[in-house]
Amino acid sequence: MTDSIVPPECARDHYGTIGQLPVEAVTIKNTRGLTARVISYGARLVEFWAPDRDGHFADLVLGWDTLGDYVANRGCFGATCGRFANRIAGGRFSLDGRDFQITTNEGGNALHGGPQGFDKCVWEIKASDDDVVVFALTSADGDMGFPGKLHAEVAYRITEDDTLEIAFSAETDAPTVVNIVNHAYWNMAGHDSGDTLGQMLKINARSYLPVDAGKIPTGEVAPVAGTPFDFREAKPIGRDIADTPLGYYDNNFCLDGERGTLREALVMSDPASGRRMTLATTEAGVQVYTAGHLDGSQRGKGGAPYPKAAGVAIETQTWPDAPNWPDFPSARLDPGQSYDHRMAFRFTTDAS
Repeated sequence: MTDSIVPPECARDHYGTIGQLPVEAVTIKNTRGLTARVISYGARLVEFWAPDRDGHFADLVLGWDTLGDYVANRGCFGATCGRFANRIAGGRFSLDGRDFQITTNEGGNALHGGPQGFDKCVWEIKASDDDVVVFALTSADGDMGFPGKLHAEVAYRITEDDTLEIAFSAETDAPTVVNIVNHAYWNMAGHDSGDTLGQMLKINARSYLPVDAGKIPTGEVAPVAGTPFDFREAKPIGRDIADTPLGYYDNNFCLDGERGTLREALVMSDPASGRRMTLATTEAGVQVYTAGHLDGSQRGKGGAPYPKAAGVAIETQTWPDAPNWPDFPSARLDPGQSYDHRMAFRFTTDAS
């Protein structure tokens, strides 16, 4: 592991080409050195640099070395996923008496908006500066089967209090469903440091959504008490993972507090380096996925092997399959309304 490399400087440069479409990279940072690199393919976070308790910087998000790697590899590494991220059972839902069929791409279900979701699109860079970049995308009526023409934006900003802010917004010209998320995989010791099983996780959630074999919610909202899903007090990520039905975490946690208000949702920390990430969100849930598809054969940035649980995807969201469950928080967006989803990752270190 190389955790003392100096992070890159602010820049906007060519990253590659998909067909005839150029893909750009933008590097943003604050005056204290906290640095993010994002690319227009999937409005995707490909690097994030933060210091440990001794001031040594490491890149904390998993990823690949080239644009071709991002196109070829599944897992949505760092991507903005939509129009409806996570799963819709059978790719089907009804809205105002009309039935819609979304193109399916995972065992007969629609995952992350279908096979050509927002993560597969080249976004427009609408604005950029040393500490902020804003991406924009227009999704046509009928795109992947979704109704309504949708204009979406995502803004990445690094503040002087060492916070990475990600803000998603969208407007539609017809009733539709929206759930746009960030799919970065985080490792507080550095992307090349091995697995995260010994790192600590705390989630402000008294309940979670059990899922069936296709990872579709059963409809039950179950208490976390007495289950491997109880993270109300910080515990090592790997402590109870073997007792989960899947052998890894890939579930929605139903967050405490009121949807629409920015509130603390989760804390992830690494005792060895002292890094701590505190996440606040406006959303009703958070999907925690411990990268169960990785097995060590995948080689990430710099050739680093990525074992199972090499990173944790932390996706604040509307609950999965919400269009098919009237009692779940609504994913509906109507003309004249604005979709507003915010995430704020605050980075600190503990004392040695």
